[in-house]
Order: sequence, then structure tokens, then C-alpha cells
Amino acid sequence: DRDMLRELDPDLILTQAVCEVCAVPTPGVRALVREAGLHADVVSLDAHTISDIFDTIHQVAHAAGVPRRGELVVSLLRRRLDRVHDVVAGATRPGVLALEWLDPPFAPGHWVPEMIEAAGGRCLLGTAGSHSDQVEWSSLPSLDADVLVIMPCGYDVAKSRIDADANAQKLHAAAPRAICDDRAFVVDGSSFFNRSGPRFVDGVEVLAGLLHPECFPVPAEAAASKWTPSPERKHA
Repeated sequence: DRDMLRELDPDLILTQAVCEVCAVPTPGVRALVREAGLHADVVSLDAHTISDIFDTIHQVAHAAGVPRRGELVVSLLRRRLDRVHDVVAGATRPGVLALEWLDPPFAPGHWVPEMIEAAGGRCLLGTAGSHSDQVEWSSLPSLDADVLVIMPCGYDVAKSRIDADANAQKLHAAAPRAICDDRAFVVDGSSFFNRSGPRFVDGVEVLAGLLHPECFPVPAEAAASKWTPSPERKHA
């Protein structure tokens, strides 16, 4: 909204360089600032790992002139991660198949594999720090996942459930044991997994509750929910 941006006349604009599909990319923002004759500082956040996310929090704090606040935020987030680590330490680490998109299926990338490991799981598919990659449905059954986590990019729990229902047959073939053991979940990917902000720690806590409900609080239904394909969809 060019007119709104001119009216706001901001001093600081935060943009991103992680994905040009899901959010407004940096080059377009810089061009718009020039066209509008604005004098705002444009800060591009380009996080691909958990460490990068912490760095961008410091980056924002410095750009806003409150560096000590950034230090405090990072310290508090690290403390929460340490608590998860301590609680799940020694627990059996289930193999987790997480999918960031279903049609076609995409393996998680960037910080998500690290989140799974931090929550006490083993990430069976996806590489930390790399882009999310398209995979073949036929390659997934061999992973024999203990847990299935469905986290389509930009979707909340309700939309994730709709997407899972639409791909129920393929999901059941991909992770039959996880589904039969009642360990398949849809989550609010948009809020807690797909974005490189401080709420990724909430996502780690959500995962810890799903993977280790015996020692960590089960997340609220708005954050994550069990998913089971209906019989007619499973065998469609």
C-alpha cells in the first residue's frame, strides 16, 4: 500500500530475504522506498538457523536504538530453550517426519530441523540451514516415522487440518505407524514454525509437548492438534 506507506513515513522498515514467495522480499521494499521518496532505514532479516534468528533479534534491537533490550530478549529465549533441553534430556528421541507443504510434499529446512532436535526428536527429513526441498511421496514410507507433524507454510491449525484431510491417503501411506499409533499432528505453522521470529521458541515448546507429553505440557488446541484420517479418506 504505497499511499499508506507514504502517510506513515516510517523511520525503520523491517523486511526479509529468506523467501520471496511467503512475504514481501527486500528488493521490492527498497525500490518502493526510493519511489516514495522516503528516508527510512531498511533492515533485511535473513535468518536460516536458530543462531541466525538470535542474531536478527540483536540486529533489530540495534536498528531501533535499544541494543540492551535485544540482549535481554535473546537471554530469555535461550533460558526457555535450556529448560526444554533439561526436561527432555534422557527421554527416548522419536523419529519425526515433518512436512512444510503437501501438494507437492516439502521437507522442512532452515531452523525447523533444529527445532525438532531441540524438542527431543530426531528429524528424519530436511537439512538445518538449507532451503525446504520438494520430495517424492514414494520416498517417505521408508523413513518409518514415529511421529508425523504437518505444518504447511502460512497455515494455522484449521487450514493445516483441511490440507491434511485432502491428502489423507498419501499421508497414511507415508507414515502409517505414526498415524496408527495416534502420533500424527497438525500445527499452527504460521505462528510457530514457518517464520524466523522469537515465537520459534514457542514452537519448540509445542513440539516438546507433542513428542514428550509425559514430561512436558501438551500444547493448546490452537497451537497443535492430533490428526487422524477418516476411514473413507484413508482408503480413497
